[in-house]
Amino acid sequence: MTHALFEPITIRDLTVRNRIWVSPMCQYSVDQQDGVPTPWHLVHLGGFAKGGAGAVVLEATGVVPEGRITPQDLGLWNDEQRDAYRPIVDFIHSQGAAAGIQLAHAGRKASTYRPWDTTHGTVPASEGGWTTVAPSAVAFDGYDTPRELTTEDIRLVALGFAAAARRSVEAGFDLVELHAAHGYLLHQFLSPLSNHRTDEFGGSLENRARALLDVVDAVRNEVGEGFPVVVRFSATDWTTGGVTLEETVQVARWAAEHGADLADVSTGGNVASAPIPVGPGYQVPFAAGVKQGAGIGTIAVGMISEAFQAEQIVATGQADIVMVGREFLRDPSFALRAARELNVEIDYEPQQYHRASVTK
Repeated sequence: MTHALFEPITIRDLTVRNRIWVSPMCQYSVDQQDGVPTPWHLVHLGGFAKGGAGAVVLEATGVVPEGRITPQDLGLWNDEQRDAYRPIVDFIHSQGAAAGIQLAHAGRKASTYRPWDTTHGTVPASEGGWTTVAPSAVAFDGYDTPRELTTEDIRLVALGFAAAARRSVEAGFDLVELHAAHGYLLHQFLSPLSNHRTDEFGGSLENRARALLDVVDAVRNEVGEGFPVVVRFSATDWTTGGVTLEETVQVARWAAEHGADLADVSTGGNVASAPIPVGPGYQVPFAAGVKQGAGIGTIAVGMISEAFQAEQIVATGQADIVMVGREFLRDPSFALRAARELNVEIDYEPQQYHRASVTK
């Protein structure tokens, strides 16, 4: 028996074995605050690959030092970091999965403490923090006021994303995702709530989308025509005056015209107090809306935790792929479990784990 969730998918020159992918999940686990991955990342990510995921997408990775969410985040702004990813990518590939990486700049939400730290807010310079930047000098609730980026700064941001994308290719990754969601820098440009500029990067939707589209252009130019590029969007700010689904549909359409292949559709993150109606699959309708309205393939995310739920999303055409986070943390072999629950025969369950799969 076949199911849509376990059908391969081809994006440009990449074919991925199924449509159940591991969502980028920040680990805040860099030891030396140098952006270099550690054995934790190898074990954490490798478990998902041997657990049957189609693609494993690494967490938000700073394209420049000041783009990290916390001082303990991964980075990809130098060659030392690039080389440290290679063993991780090689292991993911050895298990038959594709390897992706989410490239990010946190903007005004950078230089923060980790979620489990007892202190919250902006990390001061005395503790390894830095001055944050943003489209406008408007603070995120509870954080320091950022410095407004100049037009030259914005150009350098695009170059930073492009250089990180080039290093991603050199490290062996199969795809990159550009983070334009969850209140981070590119989302900050898209939202009128955080972008008060009056130049070519502010005001109209076309102007607010310019920074993102410049990044897409720069990345596509670096990685070539055969390499998949995904953009993660927050389809709504969940509050009056913020980004709307209709605007996201338009920006996703523009992104596709500039060379993006998939829209990974999430929501929220730019307004701390936004009332978000969280529940199983609560963001899936936004992925469906972008897919239908923008004519671009989509990835659905958000409390997708059951095999039949994931199958239904893909089989009914609401999205082309599902990305799963928390369920993979609970069970790194969730994809293998989903195949068993859906009665799908696959040939990539590790032989070392055969005893666990037999019925007798």
